[in-house]
Amino acid sequence: MHVHRRVRAIAVLSTAACALIATACSSSSSPTGSSGAPKSGGTLTIAGSGDVDFLDPTAGYGTITHTEERGWTRQLFAYPPSNNPKVVSMPVADMASVVPTAANGGITDNGLTYTIHLRPNVMWDSAPPRPVVAGDWVRSFKRLCNPVAPVGAPSYFTSTIVGMAAYCTAESKIPGTAAAIASFINSHDIQGMTAPNATTVVFHLLHPTADFLDIIAEPFASAVPAEYLKYVPNSPQFDAHVLADGPYRITSYKPGQQIVLERNPVWKASTDPIRKAYVNKIIITEGQTAQSVQQQIQAGTVNLPWDVVVPTPDLPSLYSNPNLKINSSDAVMYAVFNQQSSNSSKAMQKIPVRQALEYVIDKAAIAQALGGAKVAQPVSQILGSIDVGYQPFNLYPTAGSKGDPKKTKQLLAAAGYPQGITVKLLYPNDSYNPQVAQLMQSDLQAAGVHVQMVPATLNDFINTISTPSDGARGTWDIALLFWVPDWFGINGRSVLEPMTDGSHYGPNSVDYGDYNSPVTDNLIQEALTQSPSATTQISDLWHQVSQQSMKDAAFIPLVQAGVPIFKSSNVMNPVYLPINEAYDITNLWLNNA
Repeated sequence: MHVHRRVRAIAVLSTAACALIATACSSSSSPTGSSGAPKSGGTLTIAGSGDVDFLDPTAGYGTITHTEERGWTRQLFAYPPSNNPKVVSMPVADMASVVPTAANGGITDNGLTYTIHLRPNVMWDSAPPRPVVAGDWVRSFKRLCNPVAPVGAPSYFTSTIVGMAAYCTAESKIPGTAAAIASFINSHDIQGMTAPNATTVVFHLLHPTADFLDIIAEPFASAVPAEYLKYVPNSPQFDAHVLADGPYRITSYKPGQQIVLERNPVWKASTDPIRKAYVNKIIITEGQTAQSVQQQIQAGTVNLPWDVVVPTPDLPSLYSNPNLKINSSDAVMYAVFNQQSSNSSKAMQKIPVRQALEYVIDKAAIAQALGGAKVAQPVSQILGSIDVGYQPFNLYPTAGSKGDPKKTKQLLAAAGYPQGITVKLLYPNDSYNPQVAQLMQSDLQAAGVHVQMVPATLNDFINTISTPSDGARGTWDIALLFWVPDWFGINGRSVLEPMTDGSHYGPNSVDYGDYNSPVTDNLIQEALTQSPSATTQISDLWHQVSQQSMKDAAFIPLVQAGVPIFKSSNVMNPVYLPINEAYDITNLWLNNA
């Protein structure tokens, strides 16, 4: 689910075990349709199980959410469509006219000031249409910490932009009404962000930040029109009044059922260097099983999957099919411990208990359930092999990664639980999640741990794990998730920092278990404030963060797996976006258009 950046869309349970984004995983053949002249027109049909986490871009954090946002939102910078892993991982100018550098005057003050000029003639599909201006970007950042549906990774912004932390602290405490939010935004400023004119945005940073362009390339930082202040964020009223500045606009949204995007009549191709927008219409149908989606794609009645991947039993028969591609990713499927839970005499709050549970899971069985060695491999930490700071280590090894329930039982007894404990296992009730949850239940019960299964819809799952109240937290002890980095390269901020930085824990935080270690927090802050040229120090610090989070047993890393996507033969130019773990809906075309 990036509930990344970013948890993977929960229904998609698989990630890359090959050399991750740096070297794409390979299937027996490449996807077809990348050659030939592009065709415009037609309707792209997509089908899947669940809904977006939030339609509101400020709060939307799922990979599927960012997939559809690619069609109707714009950012200052974005990732280009490319099959070259290095190219697709570097942000380029989107609504900004150029990428700022020291050479072109965009970065000054020893890396502390970014001056960004906007591309002209980008329009809102408002009535009447009007240009997107610098104030719309300032409003976007002012809205990030609203008290109703705030950004999922606030520390990206509060730890880099001057005055953002103080602004967010104040904004998060106001009443959650549209009037109160609008009044605060209109009467308060962020010290480190200004719009000196309609076409210029200026950021002042707390310290040199090597990944700042990646941060503001996030769809959280999409432009926000003034109209959004009329509605409570992420409310049904808001959902019915979204405005587009991308090539498509949402013409119908039925939560849990369907999203329809059609051409935005005021979008101009000349103003958008990233999105070609070949198809006329995109229909996303929800509420279906992975098996049903696969059957429809193979029959040619659906073009692409939404939040599901190829069912494991179907994979062997499809490895030679040119429409199957096992795409690389840098995501990890993991279980997080709820360190606020008071269940079983506060068992999840005790490090020895969590360490005992690190040994119990048969990760090899989970990898097999997701497709076997061609698709998945067990892991022992959250960092992937191309993440900054990655070094192999395993603090809780078991033979063949098959788990050791006997050792877990012994360690639980030593921790004061000779009769075992009772845990509530929360998981999304779609795709492979129930199967993986059942495997975990079996492993835990073999160690004397009684498991109460807590299935939930995607939205209910997200709402539960994102709510920091003791009442909601008592409903689960262990939750099953996927994490997809928000970007690649120097990406510790988008992997370990949001998952482990307890100093920024709060509503909608993605530190779902409320892990809070002063040791870890200090290492994170040191890593984030290094000079961009201090690559060795940065890498070593993130390695220490990874090790410390595992010493404290903040979570159980389970597997990394490829993303097996099967497309219809009608889909041409399927360019994979690793940050979304999906094909770019704005740059493919249909053969029969």
